[in-house]
Amino acid sequence: MMVDYSKFEDLNVSRETFERLTTYVELVKRWNPKINLVSRNSLEHIWDRHILDSVQVYRCADSFDTWADLGSGGGFPGMVCAILAAEENPSASFNMIESDQRKSAFLRNVARECRIRCAVTSKRIEMVDPLAVNIISARALADLRTLLSFCDRHLHTNGTALLPKGANWKKEMEDAREEWKFKAEAITSLTEPQAVILKINGVSRG
Repeated sequence: MMVDYSKFEDLNVSRETFERLTTYVELVKRWNPKINLVSRNSLEHIWDRHILDSVQVYRCADSFDTWADLGSGGGFPGMVCAILAAEENPSASFNMIESDQRKSAFLRNVARECRIRCAVTSKRIEMVDPLAVNIISARALADLRTLLSFCDRHLHTNGTALLPKGANWKKEMEDAREEWKFKAEAITSLTEPQAVILKINGVSRG
């Protein structure tokens, strides 16, 4: 496989990690026509729209041993984070929660081809036994109120949720505070100025 290094410096990763990411991108392109992992338009901009978008989520994480990605779909951001951690935090464990069997098969294939240690759980999020993980990520999965219910179930007491949100994030925060107590830091997205990554901890019912 020929590796195009034109995006290498943008990501601030090692050459080995970049090659793993390139393998991942090729797998997404190969599987996408069959199971619609990402939209056709965004596939043309996969490095900026999906890879860099996921790398910045990983960079927001504090030290961790366990990470769960909820509603993983095509693996953004969870699989990208697992690929980065394979070199930067190799003892950490990752779990991709994805109820769709075909997408789960894709994620297992990525883990095998990219040579990373990563579990894939093919169940609905609310049916998975509580995980008590250090980090939860979820992208384009649900509104914040719903995501916090998942965090309440699966996040360790001292854990952190990293949740990319679009331009409507302030309204989602207002709505969520009607039911939940939490601390949140809004980190401006590198790929979309109106979007943020919400770094959330201290989740409890209001």
